[in-house]
Amino acid sequence: MADPFDVLRALDEPVEPDRAFADRLRDRLARALVLPKGVTVSELTLDLPTESRAGAPPAPVAGLASITLYLSVAGAADAISWYGEALGARLAAEPIVMPDGRIGHAELDLGGARFFLSEEHPEIGIVAPEPGGGVTFTAYLSVEDVDAVLDRAVGAGAVLERAAADYDYGRNGVIRDPFGHRWMVASEPSAPAGTAAGASGFRHGDIGYVSLWVPDVARAASFFGAVLGWSFDPVPDERAPGRRVTGQRLHHGLWGGVEDPTLFCCYAVDDVDLAADRIRAAGGVASEATEEPYGRVVEATDPMGVRFAVFTPPGGTAPKGSRPDPSSQPASRQGDVAYVTMEVSDSSTTRAFYGHVLGWHTTPGRVVDGWNVEQVEPMIGIAGSQPRVRCVPMYRVDDIEAAVHRVRAAGGQATDPEVQPYGTTSDATDDQGTRFYLGQLT
Repeated sequence: MADPFDVLRALDEPVEPDRAFADRLRDRLARALVLPKGVTVSELTLDLPTESRAGAPPAPVAGLASITLYLSVAGAADAISWYGEALGARLAAEPIVMPDGRIGHAELDLGGARFFLSEEHPEIGIVAPEPGGGVTFTAYLSVEDVDAVLDRAVGAGAVLERAAADYDYGRNGVIRDPFGHRWMVASEPSAPAGTAAGASGFRHGDIGYVSLWVPDVARAASFFGAVLGWSFDPVPDERAPGRRVTGQRLHHGLWGGVEDPTLFCCYAVDDVDLAADRIRAAGGVASEATEEPYGRVVEATDPMGVRFAVFTPPGGTAPKGSRPDPSSQPASRQGDVAYVTMEVSDSSTTRAFYGHVLGWHTTPGRVVDGWNVEQVEPMIGIAGSQPRVRCVPMYRVDDIEAAVHRVRAAGGQATDPEVQPYGTTSDATDDQGTRFYLGQLT
């Protein structure tokens, strides 16, 4: 007779769990890995009401990038609702709620990208920023319609730090959300007619950005606003060291705290990493390249001690000898930079350096040891044998007589207008000793 234990014996086959249960468990374990240290996973609940999801079902799964934004906020449930209402974010999964009721972890999808947030935990050093206080980073959000997103965010309680404006690298504006985090809302530039998509219009060797370095930035903003009619992006604190000029063809900034005023120039190049190698090989100093919204950038110093930068725009540079979009001419408005003079002690060293780095070709000018740089915009000249090394801009004006009067009325100095082959000019100085030229150009 057979042994019943032999007959009834069966192998321990693993049971296939319910697919929905397995997915929930896997998701719970994965999210538990990012919780603050010391949290007991078995004590957590996942009971945030469905209606707190800004009226939307959980978002489709978005992949994680090599770096994923993780925000700490004061009032996580409100933040989830706000990011849904203002920016269009959707919950990617049920938030994890701590035993004390705080949201320990939430994942949101925003335009196909995942970001995390949690309630602040001061007891373990995780704190939220103070609304209106300083920030340590800016979140960059790419959207189709910058103005619509900014309007919606401001209507929901965000603070507009910089209004939307068009730049060669696209349109963007900056907001501070009600939880203290700073967002740059941006869209890609549309391609000018007849150019490849994304082409910046800058050619290799052109100036793409300038900043007037001055002792006191607030005084400079007041002076040049009165003289040239410049307007500026709002700043949260008047003591901030920088200002951004708005509405001009060439991107222009002001930077304070510099005792010897000069114009800082950032030049477009085809390949910023190759340009950095050339800078070092020619006797200059170059930083490591960094990625910025306006391109890949290297900060540098030439052999004369002049600080400058080079960058490759996001859409690349335009072919040499071309200017595909006539509206991109850099000096067509009142207050635009029309010309830059590099005053140096040794013109031969300067010409050799920038010739090697930027491919500049120079021809003799109308004055002794004066040189014209060919085929660059704005136009550039090199003045050698000078006692001080600096860059001096010329600003276009519609009425030179009126502009000279405004300089003097604002506390600066300006020579009487003088007729030149290319227009009428005046040599001017602001109320802090910053040299510049005025030009009513023909």
